[in-house]
Amino acid sequence: MGETEDERTSQAGQLFENFVQATTCKGTLQAFSILCRQLELNLSDHRGFYSSLKAAITYWKAKGLWGKLDKRASHKEYSKGKACTDTRCLIIGGGPCGFRTAIELALLGAKVVVIEKRDTFSRNNVLHLWPYTIHDLRNLGAKKFYGKFCAGSIDHISIRQLQLMLLKIALIVGVEVHVNVEFVKLLEPPEGQDTDGPGWRAEVRPADHQISDYEFDVIIGADGRRSTLDGFKRKEFRGKLAIAITANFVNRNTTAEAKVEEISGVAFIFNQKFFLELKEETGIDLENIVYYKDNTHYFVMTAKKQSLLDKGVIINDYIETERLLASDNVNQEALLSYAREAADFGTNYQLPSLDYAINHYSQSDVAMFDFTCMYASENAALVREKNGHQMLVALVGDSLLEPFWPMGTGCARGFLAAFDTAWMIKGWAQGKQPLDLLSERESIYRLLPQTTAENISKNFEQYTIDPATRYPNLNSTCVRPHQVRHLYINGEQGLSSLERSGPTRTSVNISRRESEVRPSRLLLWCQKQTQGYRGVDVTDLTTSWRSGLALCALIHRQRPDLIDFDSLNEADCAKNNQLAFDVAEREFGIQPVTTGKEMNAERGPDKLIMVLYLSKFYEMFRNSFLSITGRVDKKLEDNDNKKRKKASSHLEELMPNQSAPPVGEREEQKENKVRFMATQLLARFEENAPSCGVRRQVRLHFSFLLFFFLKQPVSIRRYYYINDPHDPLSLSLYWGLYCYGQSWFYFLYLLKVQAEITRQFDKKSIKVRAQQLSRLFTGKPLLPQTSMRKEFLQGLGGSDTCHFCMKRVYIMERLSAEGYFFHRECFRCNICGCTLRLGGHAFDSNQGTFYCKLHFSQRKISSRHLRGEAALLSQSHVRALSCSFS
Repeated sequence: MGETEDERTSQAGQLFENFVQATTCKGTLQAFSILCRQLELNLSDHRGFYSSLKAAITYWKAKGLWGKLDKRASHKEYSKGKACTDTRCLIIGGGPCGFRTAIELALLGAKVVVIEKRDTFSRNNVLHLWPYTIHDLRNLGAKKFYGKFCAGSIDHISIRQLQLMLLKIALIVGVEVHVNVEFVKLLEPPEGQDTDGPGWRAEVRPADHQISDYEFDVIIGADGRRSTLDGFKRKEFRGKLAIAITANFVNRNTTAEAKVEEISGVAFIFNQKFFLELKEETGIDLENIVYYKDNTHYFVMTAKKQSLLDKGVIINDYIETERLLASDNVNQEALLSYAREAADFGTNYQLPSLDYAINHYSQSDVAMFDFTCMYASENAALVREKNGHQMLVALVGDSLLEPFWPMGTGCARGFLAAFDTAWMIKGWAQGKQPLDLLSERESIYRLLPQTTAENISKNFEQYTIDPATRYPNLNSTCVRPHQVRHLYINGEQGLSSLERSGPTRTSVNISRRESEVRPSRLLLWCQKQTQGYRGVDVTDLTTSWRSGLALCALIHRQRPDLIDFDSLNEADCAKNNQLAFDVAEREFGIQPVTTGKEMNAERGPDKLIMVLYLSKFYEMFRNSFLSITGRVDKKLEDNDNKKRKKASSHLEELMPNQSAPPVGEREEQKENKVRFMATQLLARFEENAPSCGVRRQVRLHFSFLLFFFLKQPVSIRRYYYINDPHDPLSLSLYWGLYCYGQSWFYFLYLLKVQAEITRQFDKKSIKVRAQQLSRLFTGKPLLPQTSMRKEFLQGLGGSDTCHFCMKRVYIMERLSAEGYFFHRECFRCNICGCTLRLGGHAFDSNQGTFYCKLHFSQRKISSRHLRGEAALLSQSHVRALSCSFS
C-alpha cells in the first residue's frame, strides 16, 4: 500500500513538474488538464480548487510555491477567500494585466473566467519592470516558473514569458481560461422578468461556446488599446513626432552572446559621441537606443525622420503621421537593414549573427510606429443596469492607459490598475452604492497617469489591493458621486448611451474621441463659418489652414471684437496662426496643439491634429450661447442692463430643459434643496439691495450661479466670467468657479460674503479679501495679485503651463505634484533653489510654494497671520449665513 501511495505522489509530482516547465500556452493548458484529470480535481469548484490541488501535490518543489501563494492569500483584504464569493467575473484578454487581475479576483473568492482570442503567446518585446513589480512577481513564485527571472541586476522580461508565468499562477488559484474565444458584445438581460431571471451574458465567437451560457456580474476589458467594450471614450496625448523601431533577433544563448553587454537606455544628450559616430559610419541618425537580452535580443530605438528618408525606409515624406508610417509608404527590406545595422553598431559588432525572430504573423519581428501618440480612457469604470440586473464594467492594462515607452510604464501601471480594479470589485460585492463606488474608482484613477517608480510607497511588503498601501498621497474622495452620475447607465439607456451622456472629464490635450464629429461634417461646418472672408477658401483640413487666415476667420465669425481681420497680412502665416492660437486659448480655453511656426513649416499642418483642434471649435460654437452673445458690442455688455436682463431670462428658460437628469430620489432631493436655498438667499439679497439696478445684477449673478451648478455647457459660463472681471459681484463667481467640485456650500457662502464686503471695501481691498478667504477655504490662493483678467484666462485649461516659470510645458516633459504641472528643471526649493525630487519635497498649501525638507521649517509665517485675519473677517459672515439657512 505504501508503494502505491508513493507512486501516486511521484506521478502527481511529475505531472505538476511538466505543467511548471511547459513553454507554450497550448502546452501549459494541456499539461494542466492532464494534471487535473489524473488527480480527479473539480475545475468548476473555484472556491476549493487551490486547496484541493495543494493537498494532492506534496511534491517537494511545490512546497515553496504553496508557501508564497498562502502568504499572499492571507491578506486581510481577501477575507480568507470569501470577500467576493458570489461574484462572477469575465476578463477579456489574456495579457499580463488581464491575468494579474484574474489572480487577484480569484484570491478574493470570485468566479473568474478569462477568454483569449489567440492560443499562442508570441509577443517577443521586452517589458521594463519597476522594483515593486519585480517584488510582486517574486512573491507570487515567479522564480519557480522561470528560474532566470530578474537575476542580479536584470529588471526586464519578455511579454510572452510573463504571460506564460501568470497563466500558470491563474490556473493554480482556480481561474477558468479559454483560448480561441473572441468577445463580440454584451447581451442585456431579457425584458419582462424579475431579479431572479437571466442576467448579463456575453456574445462570443464561436457562438456555441459554453461561455455564451454563463451569466456575469462584472466584465473587465484587458484586450489592449482597441478595447471592444462600449461606453469608454478615449483621450489622445500626442507629442512631437518621434518614430520608434523595435526589433527582435534570435537568441541562441551561446557564450559569445552572453558576453555582450545590454544597453539599459542611452540618449543623444548623454553620449553624443556614440550617436555621431553611428551617423557618420552608417548614416543612421538616432535619438536613443535600448538593448535587452531575453528570449530574444530586443532592440528599441528612436530614429529621426530625415535619416529614414535618406536610407529609403520611408518612401515619401508626408505631414500626416498616419500616411508617413503607413505600410505602403515603408520599404520593409530597407527597414530590416536599418534596424540590423543599428543593432550591430550598438553592440560593437559582438553578436555573432543577427537573424530576425519570427512574430505571430510569421514575419520578421521588426516594427516602426509613432510612440508619442498615446491613448487613455476618460473613465476607468461604469455601471449598467437593465431589467433589474446590474453589471460593473471596468478597464485595465493598455485598454485603460497606454504606456509611455521612454518611462517603461506599461506593466507597472497596468498592475496598479489591476489592484485598484480588484479593490473596486470587492466594494461592489459588499454592496457599496454604485455612485460611491464609481467616484472612488475615478478618484484613484486620476493618480495613475502621474505615478512613477519614485512617487509610490517604497514599503513593497505592505502592498495589497487597498490603494492606501500603495499611493502615499491618496485622496479617494476628490471625485464626488454627482460627478460620475453619467457613468451609471440605467435601463432607459442603451449600450452606447454613454457616448451621448452628460459631461465627462476633459483632457489637458486634444482628445481624439472627445468629439464624435466626422471629418466631412467638420469640413462642411468650417466652410460655412469662413465663407466670404478675404483670402479664405477652405477645401480641406490641412493646406487650407496653413496661412492662418481661416483660423482667424473662424474666431472672427464668433467674436469680431477679438481679431481685426482686415489688418491681417496673408503672407505672414506664422503670425496669423499664432494670433489665432493665442486668442483661442485666452478667450475660449482651447489649448493649441502646435505653434504658428510649425503650421508654416514644410507642407502644412498634420490632418489629424487639425481635425482634433477644429473639433474643439465645432463643439463649442455649433449650438452654444456664446456664438450668439459673443457678437454683442462690448459697450452694451458693460453698461446695458436691459441686455443683461434679457440674457438672464434666456438662461432661466434654458435651465429646466438642460439640467442634468437626476439618478434616484436622493439625488433629485439634493438638487431641489440647492435650488430652494439659492432662491431663499436671493430673496434676502434683493430685500437689502439699495436699488432696482443692483437687484437685477444680483438676480443675474444667481441665475449664472445656479446655471453653473447644474452643469450647463462650459462655453456659456466661461463667456460670462471672462467678460466682466472687474465687477465686484462677479468676483464671487470667480470664487465659485475656483471651488467647483469642493461643495455647493462654497457657492452660496462665498457669494454672501462677497456681497456684504462689497459695500464696505473698494475694489483693491476686495481682491485682498478674496485671496484671504480663498486660502482659508481651499488652501490655495485664488489668483496672483496681478491682472485678474490675464491670470484667470491663463488658468483656463492651463494644466500645460509651468507653475514656476509660467511657460508652456508639454505633456512629454512635465512633472506633477500637489495639483501643479511644471518642467523638471523648474521644480526647485523656494529658498535655496536646489532641484527637488518628487516625494522628497515639502509644500506650503497657503502660499503655493515648494521647499526642500531642510528649509520647510524656515518658510514664511505670514500665511498663519493671513489665515487668522481671514478667520476674523469671516466670523460675522458665518453667523449671518447660518441665519440665512435656518
